[in-house]
Amino acid sequence: MSGPGLGDDRQRWSVLRDAWRTKLWPLPAVGILVALGLGVMLPALDAAVDGRLSSPVSAFLFSGGPDAARTLLSVISGSIITVTSLTFSLTVVTLQLASSQFSPRLLRTFTRDRLVHGTLALLLATFTYAVTVLRTVRTSLEAQAAFVPQISVTVAYVLGLVSVLGLVVFLAHLARQIRVESMLREVQEEAAETVRRLLPHPPQPAPPLPQPPAGAVPLSASTSGFFTSVDETALVDAAVDADAVILLDRCPGESLIAGVPIATAWRLDGPGPLTPPQVDALSRRVGAATRTGFERTTAQDVAFGLRQLVDVAVKALSPGVNDPTTAVHALGHISAVLCEAVGRDLGPKVLRDTEGTIRVILARPDLPMLLELGLAQPRRYGAADPEVMARLLTLLREVAWSSRTPAHTECIGAQLRRTRTAITNQDLDPEERVRLDGIADTVSAALTQRWPTATLPAHTGRSP
Repeated sequence: MSGPGLGDDRQRWSVLRDAWRTKLWPLPAVGILVALGLGVMLPALDAAVDGRLSSPVSAFLFSGGPDAARTLLSVISGSIITVTSLTFSLTVVTLQLASSQFSPRLLRTFTRDRLVHGTLALLLATFTYAVTVLRTVRTSLEAQAAFVPQISVTVAYVLGLVSVLGLVVFLAHLARQIRVESMLREVQEEAAETVRRLLPHPPQPAPPLPQPPAGAVPLSASTSGFFTSVDETALVDAAVDADAVILLDRCPGESLIAGVPIATAWRLDGPGPLTPPQVDALSRRVGAATRTGFERTTAQDVAFGLRQLVDVAVKALSPGVNDPTTAVHALGHISAVLCEAVGRDLGPKVLRDTEGTIRVILARPDLPMLLELGLAQPRRYGAADPEVMARLLTLLREVAWSSRTPAHTECIGAQLRRTRTAITNQDLDPEERVRLDGIADTVSAALTQRWPTATLPAHTGRSP
């Protein structure tokens, strides 16, 4: 439990960084501007040092005439813009594949890929630079002398070679990225990083939380969309100015509707409810502090990574795809995220003012909520597949071993009972049922911090 401060500044920075990294245009735009500046300055440098370079330096520079320079620059610019179109096309095809085959929520994994951004920036910068330098090449006329910017043309040649190398690296990277294993790993790493960034470790002692009194008033959302982030400092300041306590009962990632209550406020001290002017002012300030967007992000959304992994598992279990192996792999990554979260400070977050008084209570996912998100849909759609159910039980065993509190033990036990019921309701082979029952028993043992001893099969072959 903590108050605003340095952590709030880090959260603001994470929001800005996420917004920057998930857009394709910023880095290519910077590359174009840098290339435009170089395309103007380097020819000016060429003009300043024209004819005064030493022979060893000139030996490494472009030595052709104006026609050769124009041809080289034209070839570079024409071929690079064609390659750029190919790169864009491959990126779009990859996005379509990820959306249709795995989950629409995985598109962010590709749009935030640094190598994709860097490749597009390199190609567009090379094209812009070559075209800009091309306009400075002059042939010999009566009114002007011939001018070939040797340094600039040489740089264009080097950029062209680097762009070809970049294209090869991009294609190799793309072939690796479209594999489901790579996508699942990236989503898991991002989800685990979000958990480590937002949830303190080890868990903090939970203070008694104040309950809304009878006179508490609702505060409504000002805009519709996905709840992406909250300005904690702004909320505390609003509560202090109104001498109130604010309970924000929506977690980042939930859908907000304008005009629908998302918080509750009540007077900290003194009789009577908040006055209408205070309620109006609080509603405006709470609405300004809760930011919404058209999609979920990982800036402050602890559960978004789990949602992506569950989507992949459910998609793989659909009749049109029928790929239980991918579902099992996704459940392994879900287990890794849950085991990372179970040892951290889950549940509501308390924000205090400078005097240590509780002013804001922020809703955050707890372990029952995360377990329900990670297990409910895979259990429903994969109940008839023994391998999927075996991995679900193994997931519960892994989370049970990582948990340390009685509250966690209770919610894991509840999920175990529901999973056993789902298995019982299926028409499974007797041997499969015995196997699943055995794995379920190991979950019960892990809840008491006992890990089953592995047994090796008897060796029936002859000794060498």
